[in-house]
Amino acid sequence: MSITELNNTISTESFRPSRRQQPSLKIQTPVIHSDASQAPWVDLVLKRAFDIVSSLSALLVLAPLLLLVALLIKLDSPGPVLFKQTRWGKNCKAIKVYKFRSMRTDLCDVSGVAQTVKNDPRVTRIGAILRRTNIDELPQLLNVLLGDMSVVGPRCHAIGMRAGGMLYEELVPEYHQRHAMRPGMTGLAQMRGLRGPTDRPAKARARIASDLYYVGNFSIWMDMRIIVGTVASELAGGKGF
Repeated sequence: MSITELNNTISTESFRPSRRQQPSLKIQTPVIHSDASQAPWVDLVLKRAFDIVSSLSALLVLAPLLLLVALLIKLDSPGPVLFKQTRWGKNCKAIKVYKFRSMRTDLCDVSGVAQTVKNDPRVTRIGAILRRTNIDELPQLLNVLLGDMSVVGPRCHAIGMRAGGMLYEELVPEYHQRHAMRPGMTGLAQMRGLRGPTDRPAKARARIASDLYYVGNFSIWMDMRIIVGTVASELAGGKGF
């Protein structure tokens, strides 16, 4: 299956919420029933091996860049170099995800519920560059090495994240099935260009549909195609801000 065919296999119709659903601020304990556990064990072993080798190699090769970015962040604004945030991990375990700090410490939203928007006043001068180039996410290579994340997987969401004013759990009943696998630095949704703030429910449904398709159809070859597609997408012009 080519990258183009992979992009065209996903429909979001089955992920529309029932009209009878009532909003709730309480997050229920998620129950996961997923086809991810049926993935060939060889593919899962290869995936973890690739994560370890690629993350460790990238951390070593990029060490000078990481040190330079850390210095620029310290010179640009007061506060720590790294920003830690609690997000959903595999099997709905809460994990700490690392990023380069790109916002003012006095305006940061530690929970991650308040999404970043274009020309966000919280973003620092260096932070704007880091976010536009996605360099702010390079510390997540440490999460990958430690086993909390993978290079490829459903995007790592903050707990309590909303889309169009609704909790993801309310918007898409099958939402937590995406957590049957480790969250990724990139994924099928990102390869398809589905990035930026989810200010409309349709945007969120499209992303979750991509995530659920990935979880249900995972293979190591799909991961490789997603990585190639992500690189191609970034070279064509990233959409981060």
